[in-house]
Amino acid sequence: MHDHALAPADFEFIEDILLKYGDDNSVLNLAELDGYFTALVSGPAPVDVAIWFPAIWGGQVPAWESKEELGQFIDLCTRHLNRLALQLASDAQGFEARFEQTEHQDQPLTLAEEWCFGYIRGAAISEWPPLPSEQAAQLEAISWCAEQDNFELPADLDVAAHQQQVARIEPAARALHAYWLSQRG
Repeated sequence: MHDHALAPADFEFIEDILLKYGDDNSVLNLAELDGYFTALVSGPAPVDVAIWFPAIWGGQVPAWESKEELGQFIDLCTRHLNRLALQLASDAQGFEARFEQTEHQDQPLTLAEEWCFGYIRGAAISEWPPLPSEQAAQLEAISWCAEQDNFELPADLDVAAHQQQVARIEPAARALHAYWLSQRG
């Protein structure tokens, strides 16, 4: 069945392919892909694979080493996308974004910037129309994080304030999914 969660080895394969074929215009890692797919399954209408797949690569589909590699990548991506859709539709409170984890000044730190960047990319590919003010504020909580350039964490980073911002993202994603779900006919 295609609604089973992917195994760690499946995620490693996806990450390896993103690194192998990616460039500055493509989705670069698993966190960004997870955010991208979350927005795709949360939007106003389904997005066809013919649209979302090339968008992973910035519109330029790579020259694949083999048909098997391409097939496995598409299968795993589709399974993950379907799993996200099922999770958000049936148990939204159980939804957890695949944020990156790091350490900053010997403290654990959750980084959501890449996930949020992927989410904003997915909303753009899905062509989300303007949102009512409540939902626009939820999208702003996500887009704010996507605009942060935290490739180099500043030495004076306010970890507590950063983590408060990150804590707003999953609830915002759940609420946006619920909003669009209620709007679908």
